Amino acid sequence: MQKYADLIEQIRHHAHELHRSVNQTYGDQLPYGYHLDMVVNGIRDYGHLVCTCENDIIPLFFGGYYHDSIEDARLTYNDVMKTATTMMSVEQALLATEIVYALTNDKGRSRSERAGEKYYKGIRETPYAPFVKLCDRLANITYSCSGVDGDNLRMKEIYKGEVPHFLSSINPHSDDPRLLVPQEVVIKLAECLIDDLEREELEGKNVWWHNY
Repeated sequence: MQKYADLIEQIRHHAHELHRSVNQTYGDQLPYGYHLDMVVNGIRDYGHLVCTCENDIIPLFFGGYYHDSIEDARLTYNDVMKTATTMMSVEQALLATEIVYALTNDKGRSRSERAGEKYYKGIRETPYAPFVKLCDRLANITYSCSGVDGDNLRMKEIYKGEVPHFLSSINPHSDDPRLLVPQEVVIKLAECLIDDLEREELEGKNVWWHNY
């Protein structure tokens, strides 16, 4: 990781500035870069479980920092590709851009329409997209469990209710390590909701994380 520290910091800076330029914030008016850093912390901690070669390190980090750039920061696929090619080889840039594209919600009137089967199919078929999406969800759940205001509690319940469908939807159950949904990250996600999970388990309910 130290070998690529300067380049990763460059990617981080550009992604932070991109979201700042469109006045996007996170949670209680935090800079959106706060969320991007949380996502990449998951990649930094668990990326070794999925990354199959050194050439994929930079695309993986780029995918984490830029995962919302099309959806929220008004970039196109070609914009992302152009940016990525200034930082890595064309082959790496294509991988990085495909991760970003796979994680971009579809057009829809509701949350379920924006993340429907076509969306999840794209994630399941794109190397590293299931892992980056899992890190994204881990970041969102961690944040939603960190506060006590109405929005935090509302999103916590939404994420909690979505967990079984979400995990089954992003998991292609493939032998390709690049498509893994690492159990270590799933368990970390579960720990954010542990009080609710323990309560449900005591009530004899089938707790979703037993299946992963």
